[in-house]
Amino acid sequence: MIILDLNAADERPIYGQIADRVRFAVAGGALRPGEMVPSVRDLSKQLVVNPNTVARAYRDLQAEGLLESVRGMGLQVAEGAVERCREARREMVRQRLRRVIDEARQGRMDPAEIEAIFHEECRRAAAGENGAAGPGRGHV
Repeated sequence: MIILDLNAADERPIYGQIADRVRFAVAGGALRPGEMVPSVRDLSKQLVVNPNTVARAYRDLQAEGLLESVRGMGLQVAEGAVERCREARREMVRQRLRRVIDEARQGRMDPAEIEAIFHEECRRAAAGENGAAGPGRGHV
């Protein structure tokens, strides 16, 4: 069973965070095509959120063709979901990086300084510093 966690500091709606965590789990191989996702009830208990919130996230993922219903069983990861989730993950990271870069540039930071900070943080993340579990490190 996968373990999903939410970021209380994230300003996005909880259902969006849940959908993103499922996408990251699929993109990272924690969930594979044909594998069942946790039931709405189980995931809502795990995350301590309203079941309707989980159901909305799952509906969005179904509408994208990433999850499909298995009669009498629940929802499973759809065939072909891995590459779509990887692309969604890349785009999400790209957008967040753009926002941070734009903010740094508005603060008149030199591009070389921004790049140096980026590389430093990448090295820190690779070394497992900051205690961040994040996607790909046990928690999804």
